[in-house]
Amino acid sequence: MNILLIIPRFNLTNEISYSYLFPIGMGYIASAIKNAGYELDCINLNHVGGRIDKILNPLLNSKNYSIVLTGGTSVIYTMIDLILNVVSTHPSHPKTILGGLIITTEPEVVFKTLKPDLGVVGEGEETVVELLDCLKKNKNLKSVRGIIYMEDNGNLIKTEKREAANNIDSLPFPDLDSLGYEAYLENLRSTVHYTMNTLDYPRTYFILGSRSCPFQCTFCYHDNKYRERSIGNIFQELQERVKKYRINLVFMYDDCFSLNHKRVYGFCDKIKKLQEEVGWEIKWATSLTVRGITLELLKAMKDAGCISVGYGFESYSVEVLKSMRKPITPKEIDKALKYTFESKIAIAANFIFGDIMETKETANETLNYYKQHCKGQIGLGFIQPYPGTEIYNHCIREGIIKNKSDFLKNKLELLKGGINMTYKMTDKEINMLNQELLRAVSKHSKFTRPFKIIKLRKNIYNLHCKCPFCGEKISYENLPVTNKFYFGFFTTCKRCFMRFFLVSSFQRIAYRYYFVSWGVRENIRKIENIFKKRKISIK
Repeated sequence: MNILLIIPRFNLTNEISYSYLFPIGMGYIASAIKNAGYELDCINLNHVGGRIDKILNPLLNSKNYSIVLTGGTSVIYTMIDLILNVVSTHPSHPKTILGGLIITTEPEVVFKTLKPDLGVVGEGEETVVELLDCLKKNKNLKSVRGIIYMEDNGNLIKTEKREAANNIDSLPFPDLDSLGYEAYLENLRSTVHYTMNTLDYPRTYFILGSRSCPFQCTFCYHDNKYRERSIGNIFQELQERVKKYRINLVFMYDDCFSLNHKRVYGFCDKIKKLQEEVGWEIKWATSLTVRGITLELLKAMKDAGCISVGYGFESYSVEVLKSMRKPITPKEIDKALKYTFESKIAIAANFIFGDIMETKETANETLNYYKQHCKGQIGLGFIQPYPGTEIYNHCIREGIIKNKSDFLKNKLELLKGGINMTYKMTDKEINMLNQELLRAVSKHSKFTRPFKIIKLRKNIYNLHCKCPFCGEKISYENLPVTNKFYFGFFTTCKRCFMRFFLVSSFQRIAYRYYFVSWGVRENIRKIENIFKKRKISIK
């Protein structure tokens, strides 16, 4: 069989864009298919300019593909819809297979709206190979666990759930070459993600050290038990890939790298040895729970090259944390914040408002803590009802989301402000809270303007500034700036690892009064989104 894997665009554009986090899940699927003996072609649409139909139709004409695979999350619904539309209407009529969270979280709804031939539900490495074998040998599809499809008589069939692999050390390392990883590295900018912005020329390796999460928070989706790779297996991959791609930053994709601090110490020892072996610095970033965090652990991580640690703070209210099923306490949040500041590691954490038990009092409790203790380092936002989560199910039950298909197709990718999912707050109070969050960020974050701007080439600049926290003079190179009079970056000091906004004078004024024009900007954003969809449309 001739098989094609299509990586969707992650931005609403017809332009080439390297501004995304590399989808290593697709790399695992590509590796599983190739290891099973199948030949596989891949195209990463992010790296090719033009309309999707103008790209895919010639590709489908060039080779008689019998299978085309694609997938992703629900927030790129539009791009996945475009891909499936082009492939399904091509005269060669290849079978389409859709995977990823988009169909795993709402299999029946997504199958009926996007209309792939087959859907892979859950972790896909074993399922997709078994499915390809089944199609090749013309066996009964009902024998394949973890898929959804439509029978000729119109019956929708969802087969028995496939249990996730217990031993994830046994999985082959992701195939990134087929997905255009080298081109991605050559065009990567530090502004793609805040974990990268102390490096002027990041060459980031994305890796999973575990799968799923040990907790069951209401705003997250994960359907499988938490499993960890062994440290030895992680470093088998890193020793190979760091040398091959000249990696200087390792980004752990894990929701929670480990509950076991011995495992983290083991990682620190191994990555220090790897740096000695390759002869250059390797920075790294990871996520941990605040439970049991110690100053000793964070200092060991810093000594081993850790530049950013992510935490799930979510709320400073005991009542809201309990409602979220978040098994942490405000005291543990306080310790994690204090110890991470002291260790000079950048913090990646958020407070998210709008839980069903949120009130004006609980929101103020969190917001007051942010104002008094967080030094502008913690993000502020609202819980979003992503498909499959308990908060999403709450919105369905309460009629807040009235039509699942319409929500997935037209509303999810536009979400930014708060949807009122609470029992005790009015829509007006949620709107006022949204503006208060914007006001708090504007007032309590640090802003600085560059004292020197140097153009390297078209739309690429070096910016020199003074850190508003430690006073150090810092240069940031290789930054994408389309207008040198109007730009802004949320960046990290290379010395003290505190985060601040590096902005032009005009952008500083916009941030200062950001909350005033919030409603207008939201409407403009929605209009822009409509025009973007029209521009990329094939209809």
